[in-house]
Formats: sequence, C-alpha cells, structure tokens
Amino acid sequence: MTTVENFINGQVAASNSGRTAPVYNPASGEVSRQVVLSSADETREAIRIADEAFAGWSRVTPLRRARILFKFKALVEEHADELARLISSEHGKVFSDAKGELTRGLEVVEFACGIPHLQKGEHSLNVGTGVDSFSLMQPLGVCAGISPFNFPAMVPMWMFPVALACGNTFVMKPSEKDPSTPLRLAELLKEAGLPDGVFNVVNGDKESVDVLLTDERVQAVSFVGSTPIAQYIYATASAHGKRVQALGGAKNHMVVMPDADMDQAVDALMGAAYGSAGERCMAISVAVPVGEETAERLRAKLVERLSTLRVGPGIVDGQENDMGPLVTREHLEKVVGYIQTGIDEGAELVVDGRESVIEGAGDGFFVGGTLFDHVKPGMRIHSEEIFGPVLAISRVDTLEAAVAMVNAHEYGNGTAIFTRDGNAARQYCERIQVGMVGVNVPIPVPMAFHSFGGWKRSLFGPLHMHGPDGVRFYTRMKTITQRWPSDVRDGGNQFTMPTH
Repeated sequence: MTTVENFINGQVAASNSGRTAPVYNPASGEVSRQVVLSSADETREAIRIADEAFAGWSRVTPLRRARILFKFKALVEEHADELARLISSEHGKVFSDAKGELTRGLEVVEFACGIPHLQKGEHSLNVGTGVDSFSLMQPLGVCAGISPFNFPAMVPMWMFPVALACGNTFVMKPSEKDPSTPLRLAELLKEAGLPDGVFNVVNGDKESVDVLLTDERVQAVSFVGSTPIAQYIYATASAHGKRVQALGGAKNHMVVMPDADMDQAVDALMGAAYGSAGERCMAISVAVPVGEETAERLRAKLVERLSTLRVGPGIVDGQENDMGPLVTREHLEKVVGYIQTGIDEGAELVVDGRESVIEGAGDGFFVGGTLFDHVKPGMRIHSEEIFGPVLAISRVDTLEAAVAMVNAHEYGNGTAIFTRDGNAARQYCERIQVGMVGVNVPIPVPMAFHSFGGWKRSLFGPLHMHGPDGVRFYTRMKTITQRWPSDVRDGGNQFTMPTH
C-alpha cells in the first residue's frame, strides 16, 4: 500500500503518528493508497521549520521570489497531464475538468508573479515642510492553508502563491480525501528553487488543524469548506489572534428570464449544475425560471439534455464522460439521502439519478444527474448545500420575486442571471446580496487579478481570496513619516500634536 507522507523542510517526511486514512479511487470504489494523519507534535515541527525559514525568505527580494514562481508555473504546465491524472484518480472529476482546475490555479500563480508591483506601497512627498510619508507592505510570518477535497490543486494555489510571493512561509493542510496533488506541487516548488522550509505540507485531520489554529507562530489562516467548519476555523483562529479568511458553503441560484436564449441558458446550466458531479462551491444548484412558460421550456430542455448526460470514470479511452463519480461512498450516501428528502418534502422528482445505468461503474461512487421541480424555499433541498449532481427548479412569477428568494437565503456565494435585457441585468446586479454575480455567465468565478469571496454565511472574515484582497491579507502595512533636517537646530521639548 502506497502511503502519502508529509513534505517538511524540502523533503518527503514520514509520520510516526501511527494513524492513517484510506484514499479511494472513486471510479472503482477501491482503496488506492493511504495517507498519514500527523500528530500535533509533527504539525508543530512543520510550523517551527516554517518559522525558522521566514527570516531568510522574507529578505529575498520580491523580484527573486517572483522568478521562482515563474519557474514553478512552467513546471506545473510541463507536468499538467500527470497532475490532472492524479487529481482525477483521487477526486473522480473528468480529465479535462482536472486540467481546467490547474489552469485556474495557474492564473493565481501568474498574478503572484507580479508581486514587485503589487507590493509597492504608497509614497507622499512633502506631507509637511521637509517631511515625507510612505508605506511598506511587509509579510506576516508563518501562514497556514486548509483546503477542501473538491479542488486539490486550484484552492491551494489560491492560497500559497500569493502568500509566498509576499515573503511569508507556509504550512499546507490538504484534504485527506485527495492528498497527493499538494504533495506533488510541493516537490515542484522545490525544483523551481524555493528554499527548504518555506513551503511545507502536513497531512492530517482535526488534530493537525487545531494546532494550526492555535499555535502562536501561525499568523494567518486561509480555509475553504463547509460553513459549520468555516465558523469553527474563524472563531478559533480569531480567538488566538490570527488573521482569518474562511470561505464557507453556498446555494447558488441562476435566474432565467423569459427573454433569455433558452438553448444558451440550458447549455450553461448543465455544466454548472452537473460538472464535477456538482462538487463545486460555485455550482448552480437552483434554477429560478421567471414565469410559467419559461419554467416549462426550461424543464423540457433539461430533461432532454439529461437523457444524454454521459456519466462514468474520469479517465477513459475514447470519448470523455461529462461527469465522474462522487469523492467517497459516505458522500454518495449523503447525496442519495438528500434526493429522498426532496421526495419526502413534496418536491417533484423529474429525473432520478439513482436509477441511472452507468457503464463501467462497478463499485464506484456514482449517481446520475438528478432534477427536481416545484422546489419551495424552506425545503431542505433548497436550504442546504447538497454538493452533488442535484438541480432544483424553483418557479417565480417576477424578477422581484427571484431577487427576494435569493436575498432571503442564508448563503450569498454566487448567482447568475440569463437575459437579453440590460436593465434587468443591471437591476439584478445592484440589488442582489451575493458576493459574485454572473450575467449570462453561469459560474462567475473572478479572474485571479480580482478577488474571490461570497457574502453572508458564505464568508467569515473581511478579506476575499487572491487578487488585491489576497495581497492585503498576506501583508501588513507599516507607514513611515520621516524628516531629514538640513542642519542642527536649537529647540526645546515639543508637547503639541504634530501637524506638520
């Protein structure tokens, strides 16, 4: 049995905890390898190594830090197929989707390569006679990242490239469900020239997480995952004086107006709802058609498209599948339980993914694309994040009713509107209480030079991820006011407020 170990101080490091967890191939249901679950002491050792490395790394010029990231980007591109296969083998997503994940992660690396410009600070000449003022954006120290299973490459690359570029050192705690990709990224960082100890990977569970949240040497914590865990991360780390950005759950609505291009809307909705088996925090899980005619047209086209949805292993010879398996059997059972809950609550089950015949599924963790209609606010399948290939249709009569439905939801991560009416889109963008909004774009994930984050119970902490907020999160500002007198002047004690 292959064991996924830690990466500490520039090398793969075995754990002595005696604890491991199975890592599955979701397409077959078989255990493919095991991952170590590090002890608290081993996690503290990784933090100590990162803390010692900080003094040297923080003094490396931003330009040299950027050049290492440029080399890392080239290595990730060189090994893209290898990394995509690794992602697919442990998460289950189809190969092209795994390649897309790498691309979105690399966009943040590209952004971080501009750190000599991004970290410039500000300067004001003559704020007073002979007095100048300027600011420095300096690194924090040891930073930690805790990433989810659904994006084992992209989400870590939302975190550590910006942190490293700003001069911090980093301890990464990946999901134990698919831990191999972050370890491989660590090896590529070392190959790119990153000094030992600057980036470390600790595999583990809550025992390791709690150390990262409470150890006084860790200055900042980034997290992406479910809302209950995000709340815990935010509360615990904040109570120990750390900066925190904790991205939580989502329930993303897509409003379809009567004037929308229905074929375009359905094309977008199929990928947004069922791509990656719905295991995306930006997945569209509720379609909101405005008007009965719109709802009937949308439903008919979705049923037609679902009949041709290709579900199967993520890596195949020949034509690629549209959707792969769920990540574990436990998660599969959770999603199947939500489908039954929707039936019990009175929603109309239009397409039942539990009945899908999936070629080559074997004992893999598969469920087909599922569609509910007449889903009402208050039903659990409307209120809770299912994180699976389950799409609900919630009908409304007006755009105002659609806005009210979305705004009433506890989550505010992402949303979209499909329409040809510019005024309707403008009104929606202005009035909707959601952090990321798409207009005729189903999954409005910002490019890396903008920041990613939701509202309400989808984000805990004031700053979003990557983009300008990412640089602000991983630096602290120091403002300097200086004067250089041209000669020595006599004077006495100065007790008044300096006004320059």
